[in-house]
Amino acid sequence: MQEYDIIVLGTGLKECILSGLMSQSGKKVLHIDKNPYHGGESASISPLEELYKNFKVRGPAKSMGRGKEWNVDLIPKFFLAHGQLVKILVHTEVTRYLDFKVVEGNYVYKAGKLHKVPATEEEAQASDLMGMFDKRRFRKLLLFALNFDVRNPRTYQDVDPNKTTTRDLFCRYDLGLDVMEFTGHAIALHSSDSYLDQPCVETIRRIRLYSESLSRHNTSPYLYPVYGLGELPQGFARLSAEYGGTFLLNRAVDEIVMENGKVNAVKSEGKLFHCKQLICDPSYVPNRVRKVGRVIRIICLLNHPVKNTHEANSCHIIIPQAQLNRKSDIYISVVSYAHNVASDGMYIATVSTTVETSDPEKEVHPGLELLEPIAQKFVSISNLLVPNEDGKKSQIFVSRSCDATNHFESECEDIKDLYRRITGAELCFGGSQRHQSHNSDDD
Repeated sequence: MQEYDIIVLGTGLKECILSGLMSQSGKKVLHIDKNPYHGGESASISPLEELYKNFKVRGPAKSMGRGKEWNVDLIPKFFLAHGQLVKILVHTEVTRYLDFKVVEGNYVYKAGKLHKVPATEEEAQASDLMGMFDKRRFRKLLLFALNFDVRNPRTYQDVDPNKTTTRDLFCRYDLGLDVMEFTGHAIALHSSDSYLDQPCVETIRRIRLYSESLSRHNTSPYLYPVYGLGELPQGFARLSAEYGGTFLLNRAVDEIVMENGKVNAVKSEGKLFHCKQLICDPSYVPNRVRKVGRVIRIICLLNHPVKNTHEANSCHIIIPQAQLNRKSDIYISVVSYAHNVASDGMYIATVSTTVETSDPEKEVHPGLELLEPIAQKFVSISNLLVPNEDGKKSQIFVSRSCDATNHFESECEDIKDLYRRITGAELCFGGSQRHQSHNSDDD
């Protein structure tokens, strides 16, 4: 009979991060995955032939180059350079296993065309997203957000961050509707307009995070790993193994054994593994999760950069909901051969959004139009699943499905929430022992 403190089911990014953190803190961890590969629903697929097989599409054509040169992320997401995931990477020293490149631009869709979100003072002055007076007002708002310190009321400038709504804050700076839209969606990264009537403290924090991330690289606030996101779960798997974690891939899970309403063991291929706590993704416990929505993702292979992005090898695009009379934004992430994820001269663009109608593909059509011509499309529609309970009683802690956004901030909130429920403590990031900064390649 084998005993563990924690068993983790599934090797999605969240499960691997928590497995690594738990092993690092001295827990005895067993990690099981029913798949023969790391990554779960957010795996990286290589070679390209495997992607075609996965989606039951014939191909690929010879023009796509060598299959093994491709690493296609099923759920691509970018890192904010100053965001929570980078802090977790530095804190755990998983940066040892990864190299990053800066994403070359951040764009927002307005009135049928793409506009670059200004990354420097010069770009702000030249930007056609705002008129001359709006530029001055926008700059004042940015300065306020950068100087704002929630612990120091002197920085509040007569704004009560917990009572003043974001709409009122924007009105104080006399921002026009266009500026409000790109500030809320392309900078503060809100996915709908409900934030406008909520206290402004969260929006101020997000504007500040964006600005601090941008100040590191000056082209965009986003980073993306060379060779794609598949390196991430593997990096955390190595970390877990380094601290004594055990991994069993390609192994069926027969049953989760309960005793008096609490998890007691996991039965896998006839063998019993005992544990005090269980962490898993929704696919292992369908009776403990509920559906709260659907997400459509369309992976598009291109042989050209996206039009109106200054020939960028990588970029982040947001179509704010109001531009298309929707309730939620449409996201596009673009990466390419420059990140060693595609054949020479080839690009991978993924369009995603929260489904709102019975015709999801029609919903993302405006996003696909920006990418034409498209060499090959792969469509997936998945359920957005969340746990029914917090796990404190059963000691089964279930992660949420990945949302439609193309950055990691909401996934990090889920990791922090799971960590809090599992350990009863906050996840704090002290500096790592060996590395105080992440590797980065700015070219």
